[in-house]
Amino acid sequence: MIHVAVEVLRPGDVLVVGCSSESTDGAFGELLATSLKARRATGVVLDMGCRDAHEITRMQFPLWSRAISAKGTVKATIGSVNLPVVCAGVQINPGDVVVADDDGVVMVARVDAEAVAKAGDEREKKEAASRVRLEKGELGLDIHGMRKALEEKGLKYVDGPLD
Repeated sequence: MIHVAVEVLRPGDVLVVGCSSESTDGAFGELLATSLKARRATGVVLDMGCRDAHEITRMQFPLWSRAISAKGTVKATIGSVNLPVVCAGVQINPGDVVVADDDGVVMVARVDAEAVAKAGDEREKKEAASRVRLEKGELGLDIHGMRKALEEKGLKYVDGPLD
């Protein structure tokens, strides 16, 4: 069914694969990644195993997988394409937005995508400003105004703060 999904995806799509039963077998590998890349998909999220993860990474094709396994799968099982799936315990609907980086993956409902993108941009700007201050040696305790709250919760330095 992954092959069927490859047929119906559009350029820019992220392929999200969920399983109806527990599986860590390698259902996706370098050849499927080659096919998806040729069809201009932007990545893959698997709630199952992946084969050839190193080779796929070398291709600079983004992949997030719950497991890596050399054991392949049978291609004779019928399934569904372009229907809601559950991946890593989260329901994903066709058209939802996938946001992924080295820290992980998050799915955003299509109707919330604009608001989430705006909040993400605001967060990036705030973190950039904090990064500049941290690079100059300022402490997060001071930037975020944490000292008083920690003191009220009972934080005590045994030998005083380190300089």
